[in-house]
Amino acid sequence: MSIQATPIKRDEHLFEFSICTLVTRRAEYNEMVQSFNDSGFTDNLCEYLFADNTDGNLFDAYEAFNVFLRQAKGKYIIVCHQDILINEDDISDLRNKLDELDAIDSNWAICSNSGAAGPNHIVYHISYPNKGLMSKGRFPLKVNAIDENFILVKNTALLKVSNDVNGFHLYGTDLCLQAELNGFSAYAIAFNLTHKSFGNRDEAFYRIKKELVKKYDSFFRSRWVQTNNTIFFLSGSQIKFFLRNPISLFFIRMFNSLKKKF
Repeated sequence: MSIQATPIKRDEHLFEFSICTLVTRRAEYNEMVQSFNDSGFTDNLCEYLFADNTDGNLFDAYEAFNVFLRQAKGKYIIVCHQDILINEDDISDLRNKLDELDAIDSNWAICSNSGAAGPNHIVYHISYPNKGLMSKGRFPLKVNAIDENFILVKNTALLKVSNDVNGFHLYGTDLCLQAELNGFSAYAIAFNLTHKSFGNRDEAFYRIKKELVKKYDSFFRSRWVQTNNTIFFLSGSQIKFFLRNPISLFFIRMFNSLKKKF
């Protein structure tokens, strides 16, 4: 059977939102779900998916995230912490923010209420118990990393996080890097909700950070790429202007031929 390259239409999604959560405390998760329902994210518009870690870590966050992205049937996939409450902005506010993104960037695929656009350029729009709204930055803002408390992904982007990293930290950053590699962008938006905690940079956080640095350092390394019918050099360094010169390629081929002789 042949396939047809037809765009997915809005009414081809079974739900407007898929709301996905890694659950360790069922009572807290139920409170979160109720807050979504009270803010307009009702069952006729949304599906609620969860990975059950109440009896132990059967799923790590990277694994669960990819399962959610594969199974979700909503136009928008929300992956969020169980300790958030949608008790500030509601579904109409979120729809307005997404319409705003559509108007400024048709290639957006990810958004969150917190993120970073570069060194010391961290933005957020989020409430905490006993602190109220904490907001910094101008929104919407294109970012290269997002916080994991609330992540929204376009289903049609067909994104995933890395298979070779595991744990419970920095999967939002990994997702943004994967999106950029696939031609998509990420944004921080002013969607206010309550997050009950500030996160925890434990020993595992720094392990995952090292793994991500090693992974992407290797991937973005300067290197020659040889195909069956061409060769080219990849680098973000200024050295590429020398190495892309045909003369440099001549010397490299000469060097390789000499190695074969000896």
